[in-house]
Amino acid sequence: MRFNNIVHDFVSTNCLTLLIWSSDDIVYSLSDTIIDQLCSEILPEIYYEVKWLKLESLSMECIFRAVDYPNLYQLDLYNIEEESFKRLFIDETDLTSSYRSQISKLVITVGNNKNISSLRDTIASLFINIVNVFTKLHYLNFHSFTKLSSEYLSCAGKPPNIFSSTLTELYVNLREFDDCLYLLDDRFNQLRTFCVNINLIDIPLTIINNKFADLIVPLLHRMLNLEELALYIVLKSNEIFIDGNSLTKNIINPLSRLHKFMFNIRSILYLHNKPSLPSNEEIFRTFTNFTNTKVISCVDYFRRNDTGQCHIYSYPYTMQHYRSITNSFSGGLFKCVREVSLFDEHPFEHEFFLKLAQSFPFLKTLSVNNWKAQKYKNCQILNYNNQHFSIIKYPYLTKLIFPSAHDDYVEQFLDDTKTSISNNISLFVHYHPLRKATHNFSRVTTRMNCSKLSDLRILDKIKILEHQAYFPNVKQL
Repeated sequence: MRFNNIVHDFVSTNCLTLLIWSSDDIVYSLSDTIIDQLCSEILPEIYYEVKWLKLESLSMECIFRAVDYPNLYQLDLYNIEEESFKRLFIDETDLTSSYRSQISKLVITVGNNKNISSLRDTIASLFINIVNVFTKLHYLNFHSFTKLSSEYLSCAGKPPNIFSSTLTELYVNLREFDDCLYLLDDRFNQLRTFCVNINLIDIPLTIINNKFADLIVPLLHRMLNLEELALYIVLKSNEIFIDGNSLTKNIINPLSRLHKFMFNIRSILYLHNKPSLPSNEEIFRTFTNFTNTKVISCVDYFRRNDTGQCHIYSYPYTMQHYRSITNSFSGGLFKCVREVSLFDEHPFEHEFFLKLAQSFPFLKTLSVNNWKAQKYKNCQILNYNNQHFSIIKYPYLTKLIFPSAHDDYVEQFLDDTKTSISNNISLFVHYHPLRKATHNFSRVTTRMNCSKLSDLRILDKIKILEHQAYFPNVKQL
């Protein structure tokens, strides 16, 4: 059946997808049997029609050795490693030399089976080799599926020795703000679309503003062809939040050809007894000139942590994660989001989780950080007894994490009178909230959802082997 699907999809798209996507977004190679059959029987018949290849690293060399692809213009390589890339595209010059000037669109995801330092070096080396090898590249999407900071591209304080006069679209995850500066110093002088996700900027905002004014803006002035920009960053500050005025002054006004600006900016402010703090309404009013872009803003202050948070983003939301959601979350529809984290110093009530499920219909991973007990827990029980209580459904949820959470939230998800979850859930939780939420592993209303768990990680390493019967589908407690 899988073999027939591959051929059928190719007939209508000229795109050959020779890999397997799992439900949790992990890419695997096809079996050796299918690869051998493709290489010996199918590829010799259709090679001339192949315009787009999607390959997993393990089968990459076999596919390229089978036949030539004279009309191939796009190549997607998943779980790629530096050694295999060099062997195929640098050492094997006779085999792949034509593709260096033939490939115009390239998607790369990096394999992560190395230690952190080796992985960081691999990513940097791969990026440099790719830009230097593919001389006619117009589109490059260079990223990783995982969220480790080590898997962001880092120039390690040295500008990379690369240059391209053909690259017009670049999508990349960067580790630090300076890495963005290195890539915007005229080495990609035809860039029209630049989508960058900077892992973290942890310096005073006054310094960042100076860099915007003294470095970023002049660099963007050189990039007169820039038409689309996507900016996803997290900032830490001692001064002010990033708002519409800052974006207008530093980005919108200097780029006269910019017609599409997507952004997702979360700035964290250290309060330090500041006398005047902007409200969400004041932040939102700074976007009155953004007439062609719908902007959402959300401002919260956390007195216990002495911090504030301002999250501004263009809508519709295109990222796969939405982090640090609070009770101020206004709702909406976020079909792209698969991972959500929650944090607040005020309790999350049942209605909040109902809004969450409606806003993120394809949610897979949820992390809850909140030590405040629910205020209206008894009202929930009363409403349930009176049949005015909605059971929340998370049909796609596969991972549930409680790093720092009151037992009320563990109960919220394990009690089947409150929440319905699917099978094969991975639960990460501390022992005491779990024990309390399940009434020492004897509660009837949490037994069904606990039976749906396939993986249980007790974060404080306490063994609960004697309660195996309460978690019948967890293989190892």
